[in-house]
Amino acid sequence: MSSTGSLADYLAAERTFLAWIRTGLALMGLGFVVARFGLFLQTLALAQARMPLQETGWSFWFGTALIVLGVAVQVLCTLAHVRLVRRLASGAPASGEASTLAIGVAAVLAIIGLALAVYLISVRDPAPRRAANIREDADGNGRPSYNASANCAARHGLPLAAE
Repeated sequence: MSSTGSLADYLAAERTFLAWIRTGLALMGLGFVVARFGLFLQTLALAQARMPLQETGWSFWFGTALIVLGVAVQVLCTLAHVRLVRRLASGAPASGEASTLAIGVAAVLAIIGLALAVYLISVRDPAPRRAANIREDADGNGRPSYNASANCAARHGLPLAAE
């Protein structure tokens, strides 16, 4: 047995390290999207003329938590990779233990996912609102009819002409 790790060991460690980097980047990207989701909801409410504007809510905090988790993954995977390469260089065998980083990230993501699910259930609108440009049973057939002129006027901020 050689005193240092084989090339295959070093390449395996490198692949694992790069996978953790991708995971951290994905968490940071997802965190950014989740944090900005509240801003999207505000814009959507403005476009549908639903006032007053609501705060971005918990999406900012959930997104920020995901970004922080992504940064923590980057730092911890770098430290774990450096430690493993040093062990391989010194001839010590690589441990076959479960990755505490993987277990920790999975647990935190499960908690954040559960919290997001609870948040989405708590803020859903139980009764969908009808747009101002749909008239109920306008032609007597029991179906709503679409009013294109109201839609155009609302989109361009113009007063609606009398029918």
